[in-house]
Amino acid sequence: MSLVVVLLGRPNVGKSTLFNRLVGRKRALVADSPSLTRDRREGEARLADLGFRVIDTAGLEDGPQETLAGRAQAQTRLALAGADVGLFLIDAREGVTLEDRRLARELRKSGKPILLLANKAEGRGALPGIAEAYGLGLGEPAAISAEHGEGMGFIYEGLLPFAGDRAFEERDREGPKPLSLAVVGRPNVGKSTLVNRLLGEERVLCGPEPGITRDAIEIDWLWRGRAVRLVDTAGLRRRARVEEKPEELAAADALRAIRFAEVVVLLVDALAPLERQDLALARLAAEEGRALLVAASKWDAVADKKAALREIEARLLRSLAQLQGISLVPVSGLTGFGLEALLEAVFAAHAVWNRRVKTADLNRWLAAVEERHPPPLVGGRRLKLRYLTQVNSRPPSFALFLSQPGELPQSYRRYLVNALREDFALKGTPIRMMLRKGANPYAQT
Repeated sequence: MSLVVVLLGRPNVGKSTLFNRLVGRKRALVADSPSLTRDRREGEARLADLGFRVIDTAGLEDGPQETLAGRAQAQTRLALAGADVGLFLIDAREGVTLEDRRLARELRKSGKPILLLANKAEGRGALPGIAEAYGLGLGEPAAISAEHGEGMGFIYEGLLPFAGDRAFEERDREGPKPLSLAVVGRPNVGKSTLVNRLLGEERVLCGPEPGITRDAIEIDWLWRGRAVRLVDTAGLRRRARVEEKPEELAAADALRAIRFAEVVVLLVDALAPLERQDLALARLAAEEGRALLVAASKWDAVADKKAALREIEARLLRSLAQLQGISLVPVSGLTGFGLEALLEAVFAAHAVWNRRVKTADLNRWLAAVEERHPPPLVGGRRLKLRYLTQVNSRPPSFALFLSQPGELPQSYRRYLVNALREDFALKGTPIRMMLRKGANPYAQT
């Protein structure tokens, strides 16, 4: 187990900026908006030869337990309880506030080792704030600038005594790469409830308030011994309805999660008709070449289950012809119904997405489909389909060599793709088909 470090502090002191600095890329949302971070986000960090796991948190805002602020605070306390050491940030330019003092008292009582960081310390204007920080009772403050990368050596020296040998273990010994699984959908369809039920713990915030999730939260997890990197994303509304900067950033983060996922689960509300936004998300996943399946959420509350399934299946068939055979799994994050079936469907979709077809099989198949349904005539001469080969997987991608690529109608290309999907068990996955001019490029001359 590597060293676990948690970032703490009131909103807008730079915790997410420091998180991004430590993990080496922009993983957490950053903006001049208070309380932008709500869930805890984890990442692998490195300072020189020191490797550790870092957790970004919503801070320790005071609030009643039943409120969103109170639930976010509970997530932060869980992160602190599971960490080896905390990094407590204050804003050196603003100076020590009453909230900083309250948080410092709570952290002293926690019994956890805490390193005090005076962030935004670039320039002379931060000197009074750094001096005030001595009064927090957490030892000498380290002056840093997360934005500019200044003072990272202070953090390295502060963490070193807690590291031991575990922080310097060779990371190449880790197991197979986890399957990257993103859960996407409109706001309030139950994504976070589903993720918590899958994990068996209240790992991400959920509740009746719309738009709780903002960051795309990555969670490493094992299902039946297989590694999964589960990504819970913000609910995505139509672009015209996105008004505030935090929602705009959250939407961009969710779209990025789709692009980097291997499998995308589109969660739809089984109690409401499929909306254009649901179908737009499905098309985006297909355009990005991701394996895709649809989960019908809130299934425990559906009265006429057969009618609901028929309605969703009919809409998918009408609107997503390019993904014929896509899996539809009814689920309930509240009761846990259908979750095993959902994960089995995820790994099945991943296997199809990775499938390769032998070239000899493809060309025997090409001759048969061409005979069954010949390509059209062009200038009185029939187009010649000469050779087909798979050039890639993830998703399955094929190159078709023929006499006049520019003359092949889209309808005939769709015919070939649908026949490929049916005959080689490639249902529900995007298929790419590129047209190339010429004869068999691999034939001996």
